[in-house]
Amino acid sequence: MKTARIGILTVSDRAAAGVYEDLSGKAIVETLSAFLTSPWEAVYRLVPDETEQIVQALLTLTDAEGCDLVLTTGGTGPAPRDITPEATEQVCEKMLPGFGEQMRRASLTFVPTAILSRQTAGIRNRSLIINLPGKPKAIRECLDAVFAAVPYCLDLIEAARLETNPDHILAFRPGS
Repeated sequence: MKTARIGILTVSDRAAAGVYEDLSGKAIVETLSAFLTSPWEAVYRLVPDETEQIVQALLTLTDAEGCDLVLTTGGTGPAPRDITPEATEQVCEKMLPGFGEQMRRASLTFVPTAILSRQTAGIRNRSLIINLPGKPKAIRECLDAVFAAVPYCLDLIEAARLETNPDHILAFRPGS
């Protein structure tokens, strides 16, 4: 089985400046470690909230690094510097708004401000890009809400096959 390459892109001015540690990127790795039983490797990037740097990091992760899945964290709120969804839309050929809709729906059970979140997802070549919020707790809640659909989406775009640990998340594939 091919080892999946999973890009983890943290978008944060303060983490990029070294003001604080990137706990969000670590939360993604911890969640994936619990969810996945198939081989995978993380390809990590950290950039400030700057459109051109986010776009370049996404292009590097998808085109140069060949990541099958890219999970971004941060920059999805309504503040002026929150621009991750716009950068994601710039690089994607197809948008998958259902991911954002489901993540917001799930987050609303925890906080009423979830409606302010602008997460989205899309496809570039054979890579699925999903925007996640910046808080570690919210990352897990959002991945719990949508990850069952991720392995089948990767199958459809001919990316690496992901197998999940049914004790944590059960991947849905039609006919399975």
